[in-house]
Amino acid sequence: MPSTTKSQSAQSSLRRFFTTLPWMAVFGPGLVVMLADTDVGSIITAGQSGVQWGYKLLAVQLILVPILYIVQELTVRLGIFTGRGHGELIRDCFGAKWAWLSATGLSVATIGALLTEFSGVAGIGDLYGVPHYVSLPLAVIALLAVVLTGSYRRVERAAIAIGLFELAFFFVAWAARPDLAVMLRQSVRTPVFNPHFEYLVAANIGAVIMPWMIFYQQSAVADKKLGPSHYTAARWDTAAGALITQLVMAAVLIAAAASIQPHAPQATLNTVGDMSQAMTPYLGPQFGRLIFGLGVIGAGMVAAIVASLALAWGLGEVAGYRRSLEYHPLKARWFYGVYAFCVIGGAVLVGVTPNLISLNIGVQVMNALLLPLVLGFLVRLSMVALPPAHRLRGVYKWVVIAVCGVTCAFGVLGGLGGFFIS
Repeated sequence: MPSTTKSQSAQSSLRRFFTTLPWMAVFGPGLVVMLADTDVGSIITAGQSGVQWGYKLLAVQLILVPILYIVQELTVRLGIFTGRGHGELIRDCFGAKWAWLSATGLSVATIGALLTEFSGVAGIGDLYGVPHYVSLPLAVIALLAVVLTGSYRRVERAAIAIGLFELAFFFVAWAARPDLAVMLRQSVRTPVFNPHFEYLVAANIGAVIMPWMIFYQQSAVADKKLGPSHYTAARWDTAAGALITQLVMAAVLIAAAASIQPHAPQATLNTVGDMSQAMTPYLGPQFGRLIFGLGVIGAGMVAAIVASLALAWGLGEVAGYRRSLEYHPLKARWFYGVYAFCVIGGAVLVGVTPNLISLNIGVQVMNALLLPLVLGFLVRLSMVALPPAHRLRGVYKWVVIAVCGVTCAFGVLGGLGGFFIS
């Protein structure tokens, strides 16, 4: 009898495992793109938000969770039900000129992202006395090695493993011992009409919704060959990723607000070295530097992978060259060539001009200014490119339009207002 019970229990466990396995196989694109979303520029933007305004931008981080989900869920829907990437759909639905315009915006955003990612890697090297001519080539070799495997799943697993180092920021926030009463009070008292505040709101929006995220997730879903049966699991993947990325941003903001804002509200965090020294005093110099460094390296490396692949996929979808991580590099030379050019070019630019990280908030604002183009294409494709049963319609269509419209307005007006006062 005990033997029978054990056998039944084992069969039941095995059945549960194989029942959940298809769901586990779907998970990946949403989590990867969201881990990349909290890149080096986003981390510094969140840190600067905490320094300048304490906890007053914390509510913005939480409000952006459903907005980020709404946007990325549309990319999942388009990828699953059309089987095509974002650039390809724009070309087929609106013509080559609009597709190249979208690809141009993607290229600009990717260049800005890569400058911040490699600057972050170089900055962590500086903390440990590693010269840039050593740290940057090592990063390039690692990034090329991850992708030149010819397998999407291997790239995805490597990106998730690297990106999970970002969870170190939760420990940094906990070690800063924030005052919960002050956090609650400040988070509901926001100077909405202050142009300096609006500029950082725009930067935070641009740090969360980036053109390369949309291209990457839709192309990754198509490259992974997810079908309609995977739609529910893919949406959960995206929801989990949206929550994690904004919690990481909130953790960085809280750590900065608790560690720096009470003592040096005029401080500027233009390098990862500045942030490490200012945000980790409670952890001790060595341990604090290690924890913070792991978080920045994880953020920068996974974002470099995602942004570079997004551009390689996006240009391929518009230009028509062969593009997939399932191809051997020799069978998709342009695809892997664009990826390699992005990675090597980004490292070289940072190597010759190492202070480019000071532009990180400007890069995020630039992303916000691109939102009308990016979200305009996304929403319109969701109305015309999907099968009728899965198109945006009814009340939800107007909710999406309203959310995207308000997000674009805050991003553009806040960004332009900041330029005029700076």
